[in-house]
Amino acid sequence: MEIWINPACSKCRSAVQLLDAEGAEYTVRRYLEDVPSPDEIRAVLDRLGLEPWDITRTQEADAKELGLKEWPREAGSRERWISALAEHPRLIQRPIITADDGTAVVARTDEAVREVLDR
Repeated sequence: MEIWINPACSKCRSAVQLLDAEGAEYTVRRYLEDVPSPDEIRAVLDRLGLEPWDITRTQEADAKELGLKEWPREAGSRERWISALAEHPRLIQRPIITADDGTAVVARTDEAVREVLDR
């Protein structure tokens, strides 16, 4: 299992604490330093069953600068969104846990973290 985190994020710290408390084995990826490639973002989106706009933090300064709220949310714009996430990783919702069973979850709540642990 791997968890994408920003150590400054309280939700990320909470998820890591819960994983530790449950004795889970996982790898930490500080995605602002070890930026996911477009292919990795596509793979995580497939595992999540989501589209790039579903995991985009649209209130971030970078999002406002890019005008993301105005971008179409349709198949034809998918690659544009993925490129924006790869170029501006701060826009990626966090934390994201990729489970050993091939699934993933945006782990912003304890319930979401437990969902991964129960698989």
